[in-house]
Amino acid sequence: MFTFDPVIDAVQQGKKTFVSTFVTNEKVAKALTEFVDAQTVYTKEVSKATTNMVSSVTSETLKAFQESTKFDYNKFGEGIMKAWYNQMPKK
Repeated sequence: MFTFDPVIDAVQQGKKTFVSTFVTNEKVAKALTEFVDAQTVYTKEVSKATTNMVSSVTSETLKAFQESTKFDYNKFGEGIMKAWYNQMPKK
């Protein structure tokens, strides 16, 4: 199954590179790097949860569609015609 982890890692690595290149204060750079690491963990969890949700919804939708195609329209029509015929006044 496709995951977004490589994309997330690439973006987050870009942020870390930006911090290491342009932030000269070591304490600030460390804090920003820790923040980016926390973002990485969070974003990967959100991505995983979203992928699982989409997978489940798609699977259940396909099951429901397959069940709906099994409906016997001939039997349904016969039942309606019998009900209508039984409602007709007798002569």
